[in-house]
Amino acid sequence: MPILTPAQYKTPLLQFNGHLQSIYPSIFRKVSFVYAKRERLELPDGDFVDIDWSVAKKSSNKLVIITHGLEGDSTRHYVTGMAKICSANGYDALGWNCRSCSGEMNRLVRFYHHGDANDLRSVIQHAIDQYGYQEIVLVGFSMGGSLTLRAIAEFPEWVPPQVKSAIGFSVPCSLKGSVDALSTKENNIYLKRFLRKLGEKIKLKAQLFPGQIDATDYDQIKTFIEFDNRYTAPLHGYEDALDFYEKASVGPLLHQIKIPSLIVQALNDPFLLPNCMPIEVAKENPFLFLEMPQKGGHCGFMLQGQLHTWAENRAVEFANNYC
Repeated sequence: MPILTPAQYKTPLLQFNGHLQSIYPSIFRKVSFVYAKRERLELPDGDFVDIDWSVAKKSSNKLVIITHGLEGDSTRHYVTGMAKICSANGYDALGWNCRSCSGEMNRLVRFYHHGDANDLRSVIQHAIDQYGYQEIVLVGFSMGGSLTLRAIAEFPEWVPPQVKSAIGFSVPCSLKGSVDALSTKENNIYLKRFLRKLGEKIKLKAQLFPGQIDATDYDQIKTFIEFDNRYTAPLHGYEDALDFYEKASVGPLLHQIKIPSLIVQALNDPFLLPNCMPIEVAKENPFLFLEMPQKGGHCGFMLQGQLHTWAENRAVEFANNYC
């Protein structure tokens, strides 16, 4: 049960395929928005994450926590757009930056990755313990969607009662499926961009941690499997890339979700294969809602002539239903 009827979403005129619906907003969409303050959250292992806050005009006990995608940050258009619309609808908003993503390299040799939602759990607990929020909604995009859903599914007994719902857009529920999608010739532009941005950090880490990370011949890496075999897996305790893809995928955990959760996957998302669509588990889990519009691309969903995207409006609608 809940497979939702696909939304009647109409794309902007010139964004006529999934690639344009993904690329255009990533490059050209600008959201006029400034966070009120930045806070550094110290983590139990000695590292840190930086948190950017938006506070509604009136005092609120409701908070939306927004998680960005791979090599994104809290200033990405989909994060600031979500923060802006939530602030306008009576929520405080928190856009947090994964380790190494806030403009300052993290302290430890490790990075962030799809399979570790502990930092997000620390952010959630901090918002409750230090600020007393009573109603919290989690929203994540792409990898941030994986982390959002993992935070509530991996250890469902941990989820605080203040966390009322979770929403993920363009979620790579199968990492292998997403890697395979990005390995195709037509998606090479995305792969090269990710590897370039990750490489900048690897080269800096190699200077900070000589002997622990080696950036020699990094530019010879051409695939995610090569990158994950060489860096992601050994740095984060996995046997190899395939072990990482299996254990870090959120799909196998979705049946454990116990709070209302929405996953939105555009059927023309170039980052996702059919095995990223959790149809069967959504049919069985009454808490998991799956919506699969025909169009939208990857974290796109722009609307012609409108400030906010369809995804941002949809998130507010779903959150209001469960707060």
